[in-house]
Amino acid sequence: MNFLYIDPGTGSMLFSILIGAAATLFFLVKALWLKIKVFFSGKKSGVEMDASYKPYVIYNEGKQYLNLFRPIVEEFERRKVNLSYLTSIKDDPIFEEKLEYVKSEYIGEGNAAYAKLNMLSAGIVLMTTPGLNVYQLKRSRRVKYYANIIHGASDPTMMRLFALDFFDAVLLTGEYQIKDIRYLEDQRGITKKELIVVGCPYLDALKEKIDSIPSENDHKFTVLVSPSWGPSALLSKYGEKLLDPLVDSGFNIIIRPHPQSRKTENQVLERITEKYRTCENIEWDYASDNIYSMKKSDIMISDFSGIIYDYTFLCDKPVIYVNAELNLKPYDAYDLPNNGKTIWQFEVLRKIGIELKEENFLNIKEIIQNASDSDELSKARNSAKNEAWMHMGESAKLTVDYMLGKIANNSKEKEETND
Repeated sequence: MNFLYIDPGTGSMLFSILIGAAATLFFLVKALWLKIKVFFSGKKSGVEMDASYKPYVIYNEGKQYLNLFRPIVEEFERRKVNLSYLTSIKDDPIFEEKLEYVKSEYIGEGNAAYAKLNMLSAGIVLMTTPGLNVYQLKRSRRVKYYANIIHGASDPTMMRLFALDFFDAVLLTGEYQIKDIRYLEDQRGITKKELIVVGCPYLDALKEKIDSIPSENDHKFTVLVSPSWGPSALLSKYGEKLLDPLVDSGFNIIIRPHPQSRKTENQVLERITEKYRTCENIEWDYASDNIYSMKKSDIMISDFSGIIYDYTFLCDKPVIYVNAELNLKPYDAYDLPNNGKTIWQFEVLRKIGIELKEENFLNIKEIIQNASDSDELSKARNSAKNEAWMHMGESAKLTVDYMLGKIANNSKEKEETND
């Protein structure tokens, strides 16, 4: 007798598909029921008429965005304005907080979350999730505005293709981000979005945290290795070629992989972790907050990761970067002039960072020792910070101002139309 065998990986995938399909069906039925109720109530269909309508919604897709959304959530609570906070973090810390005006809900991950989001009824939805109306995340016909908030002080075009194309608005950290978004809109013939500079809630929150961490009394020189993820990233592309001479340097080393690495390149991490398991001068950091490693370290080695700008802006310390010749074809930046090779973050990195070439890996100890923090580098870091992190300390206020203003203006327009 022959039995059908399904390997664990395939079984897990099929189970995920079934769960997603069931969730989608549930919310489709729920949406249909709401439409029937609206129809028999004699009211016209529309955002305001939906029984589940919520004026203000935030969606948080992962723990890496907790520091971004926390100041905004707190600002809603401070102003005593009702907010619906949807999260894909099962153990989101917000569930432990006693908030009166913020209603939190876990909506699952992946397809289950998208199924709920695709059926939302809301005035304005704020998220970091890219690719609206491109992949599984679709525009709900009962949502008036979709706004994407840039979660780091770098280039928004360094997200995957069409990441921001179908949002109504993008909230930016600095004015320099406007030019490239407008260029892509013109090239692709898509509707122009509202582009609002609000600053960076993420950096505002981290600044408060990092300033509160006391410095170590017994400090040993520490190197933070904090790369991006993917085949062009530092750990995947170079791995032991860089880490071997770094371990031999005798410096304390903190390796902080990108959160996405555990999902997409776990085999690389397992191999490296096993190789250096007995090295006393290596420490691995998988904590949700990166500020403790940043505060503890004296210099950082990275590639094209946005953490470079967090580190330089918050800590004002030198950065060594490895130019990994990133393939920009999967990113929006590739559709910019010069195929994105002259975008802001690449140009600024050459001014604020010290380039490390592969042929010099064996001399890493000497390079680090000679990585003097010159006045020129310090001035370049300060200039970049002023460009990329505008409205410092005010970003949550400006973000909530924008969200409240959108709904207020929409209501005013309807009143004038009815008059």
